[in-house]
Amino acid sequence: MAMIMSMMRVAFDIPSDMEKNMAHDHAQVVPITLFVAVLCLCLLIGHLLEESRWVNESIVAIFVGCIAGVVILLITQGKSSRILTFNEEVFFIYLLPPIIFNAGFQVKKKQFFHNFLTIMLFGVVGVFISTSIITGGSWWLFPKLGFPSLTALDYLALGVIFSSTDTVCTLQVLNQEATPLLYSLVFGEGVVNDATSVVLFNAVQKLDVSRLDGKAFRVIGDFLYLFAASTALGVIAGLVTAYILKALTFGKHSSVREISMMMLMAYLSYMLAELLQLSGILTVFFCGISMSHYAWHNVTEISRTTTRHVFATMSFIAETFIFLYVGMDALDIEKWRMTHLRFGNLLGIYSCLIFLILLGRAAFIFPLSALVNYMNRRVEETPGITLQHQIIIWWAGLMRGAVSIALAFKQFTFSGVTSDPVKATMITNTIIVVLFTTLVFGCLTKPLIRYLLPHHVRRINTRHEESSEPGSPVGDLNLPLLSFHESTETNISRAKESLSMLIGSPVYTIHYYWRKFDDAYMRPIFGGPCSNPDTLE
Repeated sequence: MAMIMSMMRVAFDIPSDMEKNMAHDHAQVVPITLFVAVLCLCLLIGHLLEESRWVNESIVAIFVGCIAGVVILLITQGKSSRILTFNEEVFFIYLLPPIIFNAGFQVKKKQFFHNFLTIMLFGVVGVFISTSIITGGSWWLFPKLGFPSLTALDYLALGVIFSSTDTVCTLQVLNQEATPLLYSLVFGEGVVNDATSVVLFNAVQKLDVSRLDGKAFRVIGDFLYLFAASTALGVIAGLVTAYILKALTFGKHSSVREISMMMLMAYLSYMLAELLQLSGILTVFFCGISMSHYAWHNVTEISRTTTRHVFATMSFIAETFIFLYVGMDALDIEKWRMTHLRFGNLLGIYSCLIFLILLGRAAFIFPLSALVNYMNRRVEETPGITLQHQIIIWWAGLMRGAVSIALAFKQFTFSGVTSDPVKATMITNTIIVVLFTTLVFGCLTKPLIRYLLPHHVRRINTRHEESSEPGSPVGDLNLPLLSFHESTETNISRAKESLSMLIGSPVYTIHYYWRKFDDAYMRPIFGGPCSNPDTLE
């Protein structure tokens, strides 16, 4: 009898468990369906406002997110404003890789590497300068504004969080063909800046602030190691992919396999970097550059066209997804209720952060631009960074975006949730700063660029770029380093000339000899036409 009753209980429990599972699955499907519907609405509105002078895709996504948040607040009677809960791990694992990889895959490599020194100065040295100013300024000003509860580690993390730029608004306005120098500087600095910020943030999180004696150099050493190792891993992953595609000729049987191999190898490089505690952003960025330089030439014409559109589409959807969520999260009632500061104190903190962002950005853009112009004064082929360009570069980096949000959640929440009023205040501060800089500075980007770069200036830049193509004369750069068919004195004199070229114009000299090495050894092994400019460059 007992056995029969037990079997009956089991028989009746199974349907109830199934109903619970079905209800749980339905509860998960509903928010995803709603979020995808709102994403489609973003694309539609963005298309209709494409010619607008004031808005772009990022601003449209934030506005739609805010409107969706208000609607959800009304439906839930003020309990929630979000469809999905933010998870910084999901952001770093699923949303960020396609954005960064597409940036590396689509980059104009010639312009990027011609301006590599300037980009690295802005993207690496600039982050350290900006972080120092924001950290020191907030450490000094926050207690005066009634907010003294942060730790030293929080202040350091805060400096890194608000040093991470978002150049999407500016890049959507700039024309890559009309202003190649300006576009490459803004684009390159944006990518390197995000990678540097994430690497520096991870180094700060591992820092023991109670034992700072002699640890500053160790932090810098760890940073340089992560930067170099991550870059090397990305390049190796790209080269391995190129060799596989060239050796196995997947395209003879299926172009789908070619595309799948490129996508999976790119994602594998990112995950390997995260597994080895390196910078996945740097790794997948240089993997994208390597693939576009070598692997892209080893696939069929159909795969070439498809890969460019597929990678760009994935990146676009991920960016829209992030900005849409930022708009929704700005109305998170739970975090606002936890904030115990008065409105005047909060307004002071917001103003303080925006002022420090402005100051920290200006503290390295204008001095480093002057340094670059001084270093390039002997090279006629190298265009200087004009004051108008410097102002646009400064303005482009004032906007904060997805990386700042993700780093703030990683520092001040656990899986997107916090019960600490201080940490909740920092999350709301970050969201407000991101919203303000994106909406206000983003809306003013188009008018500013139109004012500073009228059409005749863009035509001059275009003519200058055409005159500096590889086919144009480069003078002494065409001299070989050594020749076995000439006398020792001639070889020594040419070696001296090459050394003087390296000192006077290092970037152009290194680029010239790299192309010779690339044509002689790399392209025959990994793919790509020799002595011809790449289609993607």
